Parts: sequence; C-alpha cells; structure tokens
Amino acid sequence: MSFQKVEANLAYILDKQKYFMKNRVVIITGASSGIGKALAFEFGNAGAQVIITGRNPANLQTVAQELTALGITNMAVTADVAIEEDCKRVVEETFARYGKIDILINNAGISMRALFADLDIDVIRQVMDINFYGTVYMTKYALPYITATQGSIVGISSIAGYRGLPARTGYSASKFAMQGFLEALRTELLPKKVHVLVACPGFTESNIRKVALNKDGNSQGESPRNEAKMMTSEQVAKHILIAIKRRKRDLVLTTQGKLAVFLNKWFPKWMDKIVFKKLAKEADSPLNS
Repeated sequence: MSFQKVEANLAYILDKQKYFMKNRVVIITGASSGIGKALAFEFGNAGAQVIITGRNPANLQTVAQELTALGITNMAVTADVAIEEDCKRVVEETFARYGKIDILINNAGISMRALFADLDIDVIRQVMDINFYGTVYMTKYALPYITATQGSIVGISSIAGYRGLPARTGYSASKFAMQGFLEALRTELLPKKVHVLVACPGFTESNIRKVALNKDGNSQGESPRNEAKMMTSEQVAKHILIAIKRRKRDLVLTTQGKLAVFLNKWFPKWMDKIVFKKLAKEADSPLNS
C-alpha cells in the first residue's frame, strides 16, 4: 500500500470518530513541543479536555494559547516529571479542576549520544530520571483515577526499547525499563480493565535529537539525522489516537522501526553489525572516534 493510501485511510478513520474523545480528560507530559504538542492538538480536536505539562513555562503557555484559539479546553501546568512532587501536583490539579482522569500519556523524554566509555555517569541518571522515573511517578499518582474510569495509560517509548542502540546506552536503558514497567503493570491491571499502550514511533521529526545530551551532559545542539525524511509528529499523534481508541497493546511505527524489531528478534547477532554500521553513518558519530 502506498504512503498516500495509508494517509488517506488514516484520515478517513479519524474523521469517522472525530469526537470520540469528547469530554475525556487527558494528561500529556512533555507537551511544549514535538510529539507531545502534536498529541495535545490531536486529542483536543477529537473533543478531549487536555492537560499539558512541560519544564519551560513560556513554551508551554504558547501551546496553551494556540489550543485555546482553536476552542480546545486545556490547562497548562509547568512541571518537571523527574521531580516526584511535580508529578503529584499535576495529577492533583487535574482532578481538582475536572473531577476525573481518563488518559495519561507519558511522553516527556530526553535522549543522549556518546560512547559509554566517555560518558559522565550523571547523564544516564538524568535520562533515567526523566524517561523512566517520570513515567513511574506520573503513573503512580494518576493510577487510582484512571482505574476508576477504566481508562488508558500510555508510554511513548522508542525502537531503542526493543533494540539497544550504540552511543545511546542511557536512552536505550531508560526505554527498556519503561517498557518492562508498563508490561508488568498491564498484567497487574487485567482484572481492573485498565488499558496500557506502549507506543514506539521510530525515528520521528522532533527536537529530541537537538536537545539530546552529549558525554558531558550538554545539549548536542543539532540533529545528526535528516529530520525531513522522518515521520512527522502530527502523523505519530494520529496513530496513537487510533491505537487508544482500539485499546491496542503495542504500537510500532515506520517501516524501518517494524523491520528493526522483527529482525532483532530473529537475527540479533546480525543486527548488532547492521545497527552499528547504520548509526556510524550519522554526522559526527561517536562510533567513529
């Protein structure tokens, strides 16, 4: 099926269920840019009441104003998911205003790129605090309310949660941890009928690579990949909306992502070499040092 046909089918599905999120209360972490921002608009346009969080208050308010201009009910809460008390506050403020929580999308995340041998170990702590513990904290405090609505808990993971990526040891570890946590939680919650989705977008056009940490913990500044050739954040958001509607267990996007997961399962030794060669071709790859 051609890319154009896939997009047309996706648009048709979304149009048929345009307002199925009406009055649902949705928390989206890391919503001031990228996939999180796209999710806020996608769910808002489907009728949801959207709570957006992020560490940068100016960027967050800009998104909130854009949502309001489109008539989307929203609340912006400045918060750092790496701080447990911030996560608790987000949940408490959401429930205080809306009286329920239907969906939690753990989207906030950060990446890194450096050889482990050169890496300041604190970089891994930072990545784990945001990607893994941020998911744990938000899920812990939102869980009673989502259980009451038999709603959804979503983790925005990565192909790096299925296949460890060289020069991204900390990032890969955080996504493996997230997926293990959510898989165990999904099984625990079977009697409660709570939906748990792990979404792996694959390489997506966003700013995550621009702000990825280098070996010293500073942002690398420029993406080492051609962002224009990637799936857009808006396309990812549409797929995630449909996956929640269908209460899917897993979502792996892009042909490259699906192929990587499949091949790594059946040909892991061969994939070690393929992945190394692929990432060594990135601009200024640490693998070439």
